[in-house]
Amino acid sequence: MPAEEDVRRADLKVHLFLLAATVLSLAIQGVVEPSALQQVAVTGLAGATLLLAFTAARVSPRLMRVVELVVAIAVAVGILRAAGGGIGDGVARLMNAALLALGPPALAVAVLRNLRASDQVRVEAVIGVLTLYMLIGMAFGFLYGAIDRLGSGAFFAMDQEATVSHCLYFSFTTLATVGYGDFVAAGNLGHTLAVSEALIGQIYLVTVVSLVVSNLGRPARRSGGAPPAT
Repeated sequence: MPAEEDVRRADLKVHLFLLAATVLSLAIQGVVEPSALQQVAVTGLAGATLLLAFTAARVSPRLMRVVELVVAIAVAVGILRAAGGGIGDGVARLMNAALLALGPPALAVAVLRNLRASDQVRVEAVIGVLTLYMLIGMAFGFLYGAIDRLGSGAFFAMDQEATVSHCLYFSFTTLATVGYGDFVAAGNLGHTLAVSEALIGQIYLVTVVSLVVSNLGRPARRSGGAPPAT
């Protein structure tokens, strides 16, 4: 039906924009030198990913207005910090971590709704689960940086500086369970969070991502009858 096709195209467009915003945020954090403009851009992209995730989930207008208010406050705080408003780096990183952490639950809802509505694993679902994985990695990265700035000691052992790019690098090598060993968490809280992230990443990859990707184009569920022949 034309109306259903229009809805699907709109969903695909939202998921593509979300993926693009996430990848761009990763690139800016990892490559661009820290500056006031970079910090505002990263916060703005974190807010954009949150808005797009909740748009994909098709939440109620009232909840969407709340999300828009949260994003507006976060961006305003980021601009104020960049302008020398007395807001610390730890608070800014914690704020970004909170923005990114709210995205995965909304994306999970979006993927489930897409599967139920289409009765098929489509590209939108694949994009959703992969973007969710990247948002988890970025959220942990900002959390590690916040702990370094707000805690009583350094987050990394051997006096390694907890820059945004270092925290992002450590987070994704932990999430992917690569473990190069060039960055190591120093305290018990860091150890616990790193182990938790590694477990989340490993379980998520071998269950959700592999299941969704391997079933791309196949029916998500069947109304009855015998299973398809293999």
